[in-house]
Amino acid sequence: MSRRRPFGSVRAKATLGATLVVAVALIAAGIAVLLALRSNLGGQADAEADAAARRVASQIAAGTPYAELELPDAEDHPVQVVDRDGRLLAVSEDLEAISGTGVPGVTPAPSPGTGRDDDDDADDPEAGSVGETTWHGEGRATVDGEDATYRFSQVEATDPRDETVLVYAGASLAGRQSTVGTAAVAMMTGLPLLLGVVAVVTWLVTRRALRPVEDIRREMAAITASADLSRRVPEPVSGDEVARLARTTNETLTALEASVERQRRFVADASHELRSPIASLRTQLEVAAAHPDLLDLPGAVEDTVRLQHLAADLLLLARLDAGERPGDGRVDLGELLAGEVAQRTGDRIRVRVEAGAGAVALEPGVEADAGAVVSGSRQQLARVIGNLLDNAQRHADTRITATVGVTDGGVLLRVDDDGPGVPEAERDRVFERFVRLDDARTRDDGGAGLGLAIARDVARRHGGDLTVGQAPGGGARFTLRLPPAGLRSS
Repeated sequence: MSRRRPFGSVRAKATLGATLVVAVALIAAGIAVLLALRSNLGGQADAEADAAARRVASQIAAGTPYAELELPDAEDHPVQVVDRDGRLLAVSEDLEAISGTGVPGVTPAPSPGTGRDDDDDADDPEAGSVGETTWHGEGRATVDGEDATYRFSQVEATDPRDETVLVYAGASLAGRQSTVGTAAVAMMTGLPLLLGVVAVVTWLVTRRALRPVEDIRREMAAITASADLSRRVPEPVSGDEVARLARTTNETLTALEASVERQRRFVADASHELRSPIASLRTQLEVAAAHPDLLDLPGAVEDTVRLQHLAADLLLLARLDAGERPGDGRVDLGELLAGEVAQRTGDRIRVRVEAGAGAVALEPGVEADAGAVVSGSRQQLARVIGNLLDNAQRHADTRITATVGVTDGGVLLRVDDDGPGVPEAERDRVFERFVRLDDARTRDDGGAGLGLAIARDVARRHGGDLTVGQAPGGGARFTLRLPPAGLRSS
């Protein structure tokens, strides 16, 4: 008994697979959202820092002395003003430490003012200018003992003395970090819950979808246990792949039931056919043992030959049922027919062969042809011809005609007799195994009802067919149709 492995069922595999796919998708989406949120909040901080730096730069451009600059609260926007030599000119009040701006100092040098006095104001009304933002970066600042992360913006400003200074202003990232952290916690909390919902829903949906498959499996197990091939698996009304599987399974069971029934009937009929000659031969031998002068030697030989023929027929049918391929030899059907007829010297009716040069036309579009070459087994095709001729000998009154012809559709071999013929209602049944339309007469003549069945099976194995109809002059016409050499379907 095999041990059931974890996740060995389709339902478990589907649930696990769906959950993993959703987990990967959600994690990727969450990371993308967090990165986008972080970038967006960082952009807002850059804009705030840039605005704060420009406000200070505007004061410098207007000529406000560095010592008198109105700087924003250091906790919100720490500010540094630095000249080109790196000298700190102004700094936010309560700023205790700063890093990331390139100037770590927090103590301004003695201010040179703006270089502008009252006379200058009267003679030179020109003010300075505010340049472009030249840098954004991230750093840290300590205000009133609290250390925090900031985004810094660098803006150039030119004072009225035409000296350029750099204004550094920061914007706190505490709000961004808090928002991103909150979003991350929410995602980490919601992810397991969402994955749990996905797993449960997938499990339930898969169980519902696979319920018909389990019903099919259970019924097949019951059929195997009971060996009752008449049972059928339930077919869902959904019309999906599972319904088609159930329908195909039932078709297979139908074919299997028919095959088993055919085999059972075959074994029963074979046993019945073998019983008679064996019983007859045993009786003759027992009589001969008790009364040697009463031995019916010809009858014993006849029963032995009948057993031999029956055993050969059963062996050939077994090989055909096993799927034996006929081979790819080239066989001239006209020559094969002529050879078979030439060997039958003991027939009660001489067979007239119409094949080769000078043969009469069979019907419009069909010409007799000695070069009617087909692909297959010479031995099996000879058996077909022999069985058709044996059948004609048993039923013909005075005439048997065998003809080979070639048509656009292939090669034809026809055997006509002038016997009673085959009733139209029985024309398919005569090809069944152990079927005899006249049991008494055919049994006396040695027929077991296998000749025509073997002939049709061999014909179909060669890509053709064997049919029966009415001969033009009355009686039966058996027609063997075979594809020409090289055109037989595999």
